Amino acid sequence: MEIPRINPYPGLTAYPKKEKGLKIAAWIVSAVVLVLVGVMRQYKLPVPENWDVTFLPAVNAIINGLTAVALLASLYFVKQKNYLAHRNANAVALGLSVLFLACYVAYHFTSPEVVYGDLDGDGMLSAAESEAVAGIRPLYLTILLSHIFLAGIILPFILFTTIRAIAGKYAEHRKMARWVWPLWFYVALTGPIVYLMLSKYY
Repeated sequence: MEIPRINPYPGLTAYPKKEKGLKIAAWIVSAVVLVLVGVMRQYKLPVPENWDVTFLPAVNAIINGLTAVALLASLYFVKQKNYLAHRNANAVALGLSVLFLACYVAYHFTSPEVVYGDLDGDGMLSAAESEAVAGIRPLYLTILLSHIFLAGIILPFILFTTIRAIAGKYAEHRKMARWVWPLWFYVALTGPIVYLMLSKYY
């Protein structure tokens, strides 16, 4: 006779039968996002004259900031063993990240790159512009490149950490979340920092 498993997290419902389908969906979504991010800086879509997308960087920064807040709430709730609130906070963080990706891709498919230190907006740094930001530009590039690199690789890990929780594999979820959460939080936190450093050049 099979002994029924006791759910160690009352209030949470697991869906182990959905794990395989969710993993396939996660790989597809990750691949699509990777392709979009790879081509969005090479191809630009025409924008109707009455459309203004210059507000999107600020929106992206706000969304990233809210994601960081949701992740802090998620960490607080799991420390308090309030697993239902922990799950809900993570769901909010994931939803915000999806919204961010949509806005981020939309902006970069329709707008030229903004270069740090480019005061005249010609897309290039003159000798005088380079000299003016020589002291702070290395710091900006360090934050930016680490943000971009981690943002580019973190999505599938976020999705698979979430899938493990949905499937009821809580021990595996915890093990993966211990290193996924800090990286996700870093990406969310550095997004607004990059925007604030770059905002005067938009």
